[in-house]
Amino acid sequence: MLETETASTRIADKARLIADAIETVVIGKREIVELALTAILVEGHVLIEDIPGVGKTTLAKSLAKTLGCVFKRIQFTPDLLPADITGTGVFNQKDSQFEFREGPVFANVVLADEINRATPKTQSSLLECMEEGQITSDGITYQLPHPFFVIATQNHIEAHGTYPLPEAQMDRFLMRISIGYPERDEEVRILSRPSQGSPVDRMESVITRDELLALQAEVANVYIDPSLREYVVDIVAATRKHPMTQFGASPRGSLFLLHAAQAYAGLKGRTYVLPDDVKRLAKPVLAHRIILRPEARAKGTTAETMIGEILSQIPVPATM
Repeated sequence: MLETETASTRIADKARLIADAIETVVIGKREIVELALTAILVEGHVLIEDIPGVGKTTLAKSLAKTLGCVFKRIQFTPDLLPADITGTGVFNQKDSQFEFREGPVFANVVLADEINRATPKTQSSLLECMEEGQITSDGITYQLPHPFFVIATQNHIEAHGTYPLPEAQMDRFLMRISIGYPERDEEVRILSRPSQGSPVDRMESVITRDELLALQAEVANVYIDPSLREYVVDIVAATRKHPMTQFGASPRGSLFLLHAAQAYAGLKGRTYVLPDDVKRLAKPVLAHRIILRPEARAKGTTAETMIGEILSQIPVPATM
């Protein structure tokens, strides 16, 4: 037990260092930063969705800068091609043969900036990368570095010149989070920062790649009571049976919610998962996996409000 407690303390201490560093550039969004770190601790992909100008790219870049990993950024545009992401075969005149030239996806942390501005064909080129950690080109499979995760940003689909992500790709993201507007005093602090240069460019890594891999291994040892596994299944099953849903969350949603709860508990310095961990993560992990019926959308119902309703109805297990 003492060894487990030490591991959880180590996870919490490192997460605190990362969050403190990010808060120097992303002001007043500690809870959002912790959610993103939760996903990273289980090597999950994160989708940051919001209106332009609230700091989506800044959050994604600062996360990558603090992790001590190889970082690549892809600016998604309508003319971006799949080969621009994954790489392509190039003819080498000296050797008289084709050789594969790696694309920017060959990194530990890939920032897919404004992912919904690319065409569906280009968006889908990330599917194999996100699901299996590999890409296939000309019939040859290439493994991506480990760890590997995508931090994607997108504007709302109502914004001009965007393409909604397909459901299959949305399901690959462990979590969808939204930053929101800053509070008044937070916005004043933002305006008080020096105007020259980006504060993200001055950031340095807080942990190394090997330390991150160790933290990810330790998260898997956070204890989760069997009754909480049933609680997760009940929540996900309720999204499928709800009268307002056309399609509920898949079993992948159950797995992601379970693993995210373990990471969140470790981030908070605990050796065990609480029901509150599951409840806190249910919306960011499940909402983007749910497709509502047209009549529900017409009434202004959102997946988040529906999940809140489900959480209020399902009995919470007594685990401790």
